[in-house]
Amino acid sequence: MKLPALTLLLSSLFAVAVSPAHAAAPAPAAAVTSAAAPAAACPAVLHQSFKRLQDDVPQDLCQYAGKVVLVVNTASYCGFTSQYQGLEALYAKYGSRGLVVLGFPSNDFGKQEPGNSKEIADFCFNTYGVKFPMFAKSSVKGPQANPLHASLIKATGEEPKWNFTKYLIDRNGKILEYFPSKVTPDDKVLVSKIEKALAM
Repeated sequence: MKLPALTLLLSSLFAVAVSPAHAAAPAPAAAVTSAAAPAAACPAVLHQSFKRLQDDVPQDLCQYAGKVVLVVNTASYCGFTSQYQGLEALYAKYGSRGLVVLGFPSNDFGKQEPGNSKEIADFCFNTYGVKFPMFAKSSVKGPQANPLHASLIKATGEEPKWNFTKYLIDRNGKILEYFPSKVTPDDKVLVSKIEKALAM
């Protein structure tokens, strides 16, 4: 092959190699879009971070986006404390279908949650076998209410009046209903609402 022809061939190959059609630039953009998707899908009510009860490791509630969420304020020394057993049963039965129970220990009512994080965690697991997510002790009412409960109170107009108040949130972050302490985890109305939300 003559030298001018070889030069022309090499020039053409180089042009193809660096042309926009063969450039790798679009790939990172696609990756960025994909990585940003979960954050965009997280509903406002779950844009919160709380320390995990067992070890104080911060937990982003956005990890529960797309799930049906039952938020419960708990206490270790309350007449309703046995509801832990029913809440764990709900979580065990419906967890695979997308239900998560989130427990928030609080000392707001009757000083019935006086312990530290380790004491509360040990009590929950050793007494009731609690495996659903639990978070560090916080206030759930009034001006000191944690950000999640402040949002729930604002949306429903209902503030927790005692331990084991429940709020149900659907897969899209819509706050569906408030249930007072006396509504047990196996209550037919509560279970029906959960099953309906899971079916959506």
